[in-house]
Amino acid sequence: MKKVEAIVRHFKLEDVKNALTEQGIHGMTVSEVRGFGRQKGHTEIYRGTEYAIDFVPKVKIEVVCTEDNLQLVIETILETAQTGQIGDGKIFVTDLQDSIRIRTGERGEDAL
Repeated sequence: MKKVEAIVRHFKLEDVKNALTEQGIHGMTVSEVRGFGRQKGHTEIYRGTEYAIDFVPKVKIEVVCTEDNLQLVIETILETAQTGQIGDGKIFVTDLQDSIRIRTGERGEDAL
């Protein structure tokens, strides 16, 4: 099993969710996060005053999938979240040792 974490722009969340659902990938966790990468934030002007925004708001999507579905999940996120501009985000993939469905006690891929 793998855990895919994708940090994407807010306005791409619905597109990514719909695309993953169309591919048969069900179940994800979404969190609002803030951070910065190479862009190191940006500046905005509000009522004539310039403000430095050090931490850019983003959305983190977490999907747990089987090894067989990993490439499908990655490609779907890449295709739908990409704008070609700086700040599109990142995808992280980690090995998942175990998963347990609390209701039934099922473990591993059966719990997905």
